[in-house]
Amino acid sequence: MPVRDFFGEQAARGAVLILSSLTISAVALADDPPPPDGKWIGAGQAGLLISSGNSDSTSINAKLNLARTDGPWKNIVYVGGLDGKNNGIVSGEALEGRYELDHKISDDLFWFGSADAVRDLFSGFDYQATIAGGIGYRFLNSDETKLSATLGIGYQRLETQTLTKDAAGAVVERSNGPSQGDLVGTAGLNLEQKLTGTTKLTDKLFVTSGSLNTNVANDLAVAVSISGELALSVGYGIRYNTTPAAGVKKLDQLTTVNIVYNIK
Repeated sequence: MPVRDFFGEQAARGAVLILSSLTISAVALADDPPPPDGKWIGAGQAGLLISSGNSDSTSINAKLNLARTDGPWKNIVYVGGLDGKNNGIVSGEALEGRYELDHKISDDLFWFGSADAVRDLFSGFDYQATIAGGIGYRFLNSDETKLSATLGIGYQRLETQTLTKDAAGAVVERSNGPSQGDLVGTAGLNLEQKLTGTTKLTDKLFVTSGSLNTNVANDLAVAVSISGELALSVGYGIRYNTTPAAGVKKLDQLTTVNIVYNIK
């Protein structure tokens, strides 16, 4: 069973046990001072979920977010990965990374350059890699609400991959298509909203679109503080490709439940 179905169908089939979940986050639920210059801050996240019953499944995911501000410059780094198995068969394996460099033009306006790459062995693509540049704007920047957006243009390389599976659903062969390049447009949206004094919602949307494929990545999460440094976080993410290889679904979905440790 694909990882996209793991959290929906498997939870209904068996008992679900969260064995470990750790998030290191520099974004606190309470009011925080502005980030200091010249210092890397960020978030590291990992979670392991096991389901047993009519079938046995495991899934682990990890993420790392880092940011550093140096005067008008801001460096942003993201790395994420996941691995999933069902009855001993690998059903999900992915690694993605992104680097962005921002330069402030005014208090709300900035330009950016970025590079990102995705290698998802069950997406219908062997890899997707993009470099881009453009403009960004912070529409809201209060203690309660932060909302910014980016719009850019760039170049992407990608390679489709056709999967051949046996009767049990295990991948027995991967056939790569030709590597192709394309001019693409990019768009991003980043929202942080304090719902209450102890509850925070975040949503990050990133779209890359060209003639070969449109890729949409969105990560939504709600964190509820349970102590001064700990919070419970529930997240839902999607990865959508309009033109994967034949026989591969366009949409992947992932739900996570994490314990959050905030570094202030």
